[in-house]
Amino acid sequence: METVSIAERFRDKTILITGATGFLGKLLVEKILRVQPEVRKLYLLVRAPDAIAAEERVLTEVVGKGLFDVLREQYGAGFNSFIKEKIYALPGDVMHENFGLESYEVLQLSQKVDIIVNGAATTNFMERYDVALATNVAGVMHLCQFAKQCDNLKMVLHVSTAYVAGEQAGQLLEKPFQIGRALRLDYQLDIEAELQLVDSIKSELRIKCSSDDKLEKTTMRKLGLKRTIDVIFVAYNDQTLPCFIFDGSVIFDLIPGDMVINAMMAAINSQWNKRAQVIYHVTSAHQNPLPLSLIEESMFRYFDINPRTSKDGKAIKNKRPLAFKRLAYFQAYMILRYKLPLEMMRAANVLLGGIYTKNYNKLNRDYNILMTVAKLFAPYVFFKGWFDDTNLRKLWKAMAMDQNDDASIFNFDPKCINWSSYLVNTHIPAAIKYANDQKAKARSA
Repeated sequence: METVSIAERFRDKTILITGATGFLGKLLVEKILRVQPEVRKLYLLVRAPDAIAAEERVLTEVVGKGLFDVLREQYGAGFNSFIKEKIYALPGDVMHENFGLESYEVLQLSQKVDIIVNGAATTNFMERYDVALATNVAGVMHLCQFAKQCDNLKMVLHVSTAYVAGEQAGQLLEKPFQIGRALRLDYQLDIEAELQLVDSIKSELRIKCSSDDKLEKTTMRKLGLKRTIDVIFVAYNDQTLPCFIFDGSVIFDLIPGDMVINAMMAAINSQWNKRAQVIYHVTSAHQNPLPLSLIEESMFRYFDINPRTSKDGKAIKNKRPLAFKRLAYFQAYMILRYKLPLEMMRAANVLLGGIYTKNYNKLNRDYNILMTVAKLFAPYVFFKGWFDDTNLRKLWKAMAMDQNDDASIFNFDPKCINWSSYLVNTHIPAAIKYANDQKAKARSA
C-alpha cells in the first residue's frame, strides 16, 4: 500500500469541522491551511443565526487571532482572498438534527465532505445539565446521523477529553465505551431517558416560573455539576487563592495543544478509509510524567521572574497559598477561617441595619467560588489513574519510520518536552496573557 504523507493526505479534500471557534479548533484550521494550502474547502460549523453572522464569528474568533499571523505574513495582501477561498462559515449547531440546516444544504454538504472532525463540546463542569447533554451526547448522535448521509466520507475523527474516564485508578486502556454502560459498576445509562428527564424538569419549571427562566437555568446547572489548570495560575497571579488542595506526588496529564493537533492529523492519515474504531490517548503521563510538585515549582519560578508591579513600578511579592493534601482538611479550614467569620458578619449586618451587605455579599461570593473550584479540581488533583498510550506510540513509531518530513512537521512525541521550560516560558505566560486580554475585553464592553 502506497504511503502518503500527512500534508498530502489533505490535498484537495473537503473537511467539515465542528467546534472551530474553540482552542483546538482554531489550531487545527491554522495547521491545515499552513501545511496544505491546496486543501479544497474547510466548512466550519458555528453557532450563528445566519451566514453573515457565522462569517463574522469566524473572521473575528478564528482567523482574526494572532495564531494566523504566519499565514497573514505569508500571503500578505492576498490573505483575505485565500481565506475566503478556503473557508466557508456554516451557521448551525450540533444540538439539532442535521445541525439545523435546510434540507438542500444537508444534501449539498453530504456530497462534498471527505473528512469530519468533531470538536464541538462543552468542558465546563458548571455547565447546565441540559446544555451539556445536548452538546456532548445528542450532538455526537446528530453528527453520526449526518455522517451516514455522506457518500464520499473517508474519516470521522471525534475529539474528547481523556478525563471522560471519570475517577478511576490504575491503567486506563485505549478502548471505546459501551453504549448504555455507565462508569460506575452495575449502573446503566439510558440516553433517551436522560433527555426525557431534562425535558420533563424544564416543562415543570416553565409552568411554575412562567416567563422567568432564571430558576430553569439554575436548576439545570445543578443537575450537571472551565476547568483547566490555568485557573490556578491566574488566581495565584491575582492573589485570590489563599489556600487550595494539592498533592505534589500526583501525576498531572498535560499535553501541548499543537501536539494534540499533530496527532489528530496523523491519525486521520493512518486510519484513512478504514472501517475501524481506534482510540488514541494523546497524553504525556506514561512517557514523560509531570508531577504536580513541578507545576507548583514552575509557577513560583515564573512569578518570581515576572512579578506583578505596583503603580510606582515596584515589584509585588506574591504570598504562597496554604496547601492541603485532602479535600476534607481544606473544607474544614475554610469553614473555620472564613465561613464562621462570614456568618458573624451576616448576624452583625442584620443587627446594624445592613451596613455590611455589600461587603458581605462580595466575601461570601468569593468563598463560594473557591469552595466550588476546589470541589471541581479535586478529581484531577487527586487523580490516581494513568492513560495507556499504546496506540499513540504505535502511531508515532510508524510515522517516524516513514521516509518523509512528517515526524518533524507533525511532532507529538511527549518525551521531547522539557516541562519546566515549557511551563515557565510558554504555558504560564500564555495563560496570564489570555486572562488579561479577557479582563480588558470585559472592561471595554
